[in-house]
Amino acid sequence: MAQSTQLAGSQNPLSKGMSAAEMTFAVVAAAMAFLSVYITAKTTSGPFAFHASLFALASVATVVAVFNRNMNSGGATIPQEIDGKPNYNYGPVKFGTIAALFWGIAGFTVGLVIALQLAFPALNFDLPWISFGRLRPLHTSAVIFAFGGNVLIASSFYVVQRTCRVRLAGDIAPWFVMLGYNFFIVIAGTGYLLGITQSKEYAEPEWYADLFLTAIWVTYFLVFLATVIKRKEPHIYVANWFYIAFIVTIAVLHIGNNAAVPVSLTSPKSYIVWSGVQDAMMQWWYGHNAVGFFLTAGFLAIMYYFVPKRAERPVYSYRLSIIHFWALIFLYMWAGPHHLHYTALPDWAQTLGMAFSIVLWMPSWGGMINGLMTLSGAWDKLRTDPVLRMLVVSIAFYGMSTFEGPLMSIKVVNSLSHYTDWTIGHVHSGALGWVGYVSFGAIYCLVPWLWNKPQLYSLRLVNWHFWVSTIGIVLYISAMWVAGILQGLMWRAYTTLGFLEYSFVETVEAMHPFYVIRALGGLLFLAGAVIMCWNVYRTIVTPAAETRQVPSGALAPAH
Repeated sequence: MAQSTQLAGSQNPLSKGMSAAEMTFAVVAAAMAFLSVYITAKTTSGPFAFHASLFALASVATVVAVFNRNMNSGGATIPQEIDGKPNYNYGPVKFGTIAALFWGIAGFTVGLVIALQLAFPALNFDLPWISFGRLRPLHTSAVIFAFGGNVLIASSFYVVQRTCRVRLAGDIAPWFVMLGYNFFIVIAGTGYLLGITQSKEYAEPEWYADLFLTAIWVTYFLVFLATVIKRKEPHIYVANWFYIAFIVTIAVLHIGNNAAVPVSLTSPKSYIVWSGVQDAMMQWWYGHNAVGFFLTAGFLAIMYYFVPKRAERPVYSYRLSIIHFWALIFLYMWAGPHHLHYTALPDWAQTLGMAFSIVLWMPSWGGMINGLMTLSGAWDKLRTDPVLRMLVVSIAFYGMSTFEGPLMSIKVVNSLSHYTDWTIGHVHSGALGWVGYVSFGAIYCLVPWLWNKPQLYSLRLVNWHFWVSTIGIVLYISAMWVAGILQGLMWRAYTTLGFLEYSFVETVEAMHPFYVIRALGGLLFLAGAVIMCWNVYRTIVTPAAETRQVPSGALAPAH
């Protein structure tokens, strides 16, 4: 059937020659290749030479890909619309979805390994490359930035196109964002294993990786913003507001916290411009807002799009969603000092951080209520749709975590919880229950939509994933809650003579059974993710006619 091509503006769909974007990417990549080869030859650091070699190979591959792409397309411009309908760009979204699954399995596996290392220290095998100190940042970065980041970028590229009813802005730029971001993850992850780190929580990569990520993130912002600007839909849907807040704030945080001076062009080492308590304040301004805007605002955007879509109901209160947005982004920025209670940070700053953290509870629960009440009139779907059940449970975990966080920010509570495994339990209730489940739900929704399938291969497998991973989360966080409170009480216990009742070694010994339970919980969560990957794979490769469908409106238990 003949297709009419209708382009934005009056561009010629058969314009020949390399576009300005293609030429720019090719020239920049070629310059990067030469610079990387120079650094490889001059540096005295083996790990840095390895990274420079990877940059050189990636740059050469970019130049070749751009030229091949131009030759294969004959210089033709991709139509913005086909038969009057938007010609959506789903390629980067598909790549990001699969990449998220890959990095998720990798990150969860490393998390299981380090959980076992804490329970059984001999599993470090006295090898520096797989020691807890190197694998722990590898785990946090893999699950937050690799798994979570790919989910956020992929879902944002999908949502902004669908809600604006236009093709994603740019042609090469979205692919640069997606492929470049994953290349940054490779650089960061191998750097951890090789010992390249600037020793900042959630901000371990050194200066050259930070600069590369800055270029990617600026491009990401421009692609997203340009798509919103050229929208056909007059209204900017609330999910896009949360995505924009996530993108802009993470850029500000990344640049501010990673302001550093390299020793030289051929050295991987740099020195942060901040020092002392100012560095600590910048670090936890960054660290807590990485939670607030990477792990909260971005995933709230997912909630505001995928929950209404899956429930087939409008957002419960659009007015509440706007209040939720503005209150959240204003208050979250000032909560970071609660990580520095009882430190050299001035007391007024600690108290201010605590106050903002407590007030933050209200808009957080406003968002939770808005998400849950979106199911008004559709609660029966929870019986038959385990994907929607996973999304709803994620909202419940969000509510629980955003109550526990303000509670732990109160100084008297923090005096017990700080530096204990209670904090680990709190973090993972949010990471596994909120971020993990809302991500899984989004992927379960995206895969059939992207690959043109009527639905997932098996809802029974989704159900298995849900229950296996839920049991794992409960084991994990309950073990850490008990372990953390026990730690805090043992550390502050005194004898009648005023001496500490327990040595530090005794408190570590008391943690052993809880660490074993945590490892078991992590194993179950990983098993659920493996089930998900199999289900996604079968959904993609199985012909549409063979997918296991459930009749619409059937009131049978999910299977």
